[in-house]
Amino acid sequence: MKKNPVLIGLIAIGVVLVIFVGAIIALTLLLRRETPSFAMGDRVGVVEINGVIADSKEVIGVIKSFVDDGGVKAIVLRIDSPGGGVGASQEIYREVVKAKGVKPVVASFGGVAASGGYYVACGADKIMANPGTITGSIGVVMQFANLEELFKKIGYKGYVIKSGAYKDVGSPFREMTPEETELLQGVIDTVHQQFIRAVAEGRKLPLEKVAAIADGRIFSGEQARALGLVDELGNLEDTIDRAAQMAGIKGRPVVVYPRRRKPSLFDYLTEGIAQRLREEVHETAQPGLDYIWQQ
Repeated sequence: MKKNPVLIGLIAIGVVLVIFVGAIIALTLLLRRETPSFAMGDRVGVVEINGVIADSKEVIGVIKSFVDDGGVKAIVLRIDSPGGGVGASQEIYREVVKAKGVKPVVASFGGVAASGGYYVACGADKIMANPGTITGSIGVVMQFANLEELFKKIGYKGYVIKSGAYKDVGSPFREMTPEETELLQGVIDTVHQQFIRAVAEGRKLPLEKVAAIADGRIFSGEQARALGLVDELGNLEDTIDRAAQMAGIKGRPVVVYPRRRKPSLFDYLTEGIAQRLREEVHETAQPGLDYIWQQ
């Protein structure tokens, strides 16, 4: 019986494809440190909070899934964020506080965990940072653009019809009045006090001590530890070990990340662009209250 070269070629190609696809999957899992869904034993769940905090839904969903998972004994918040919207930051913070009432929660700071990124971490049982992590920036910002002079030069006129004296506060067509500035400053001060209270309660520090450094200044991780804003210095691996220890896990813990939809090639190509667009939109959108570190 003669060998069929076409059949042999197809089998060879199939074997190569299987090996190639298997290698890609294995490499992806290794780089992401994701554990297959069939992983057994006591686990530590890692929640990633990256970039500008513009929405809380996805992060809250991951936190709740780890809280409900009996096999996950502790949660690590991996934060690499300059902060973001006040509402989104406060919503995540609230969910972190609820989670630590069920199982240990430890925050791990990457390169930056400032403003809203730090606010979120204050809900955790412990905070760990790298010595050079940029953190702090405890404060609130609201920004407006006054384009009145530019509009005059190009001959553009804007008209506003409003129902109340303050309905167009922050309008780019004119200067802000002293009364409007005072009104907005009152809002800023109130939200700033909310931030200070969250830090004081989460870090078990006197309000006066937190207020003294809550002027938007940033700190290195080492400085933050000296001030009581951070508990220990260490990287993500150290944080995972600490969380496992707090949960009573013996030996090296199994680490799990949230399940992700399998990305397509198109997803990989557009993910970075989409993230940057979200940040640009957040920075240039209508004014809002932000817990964010402005570089």
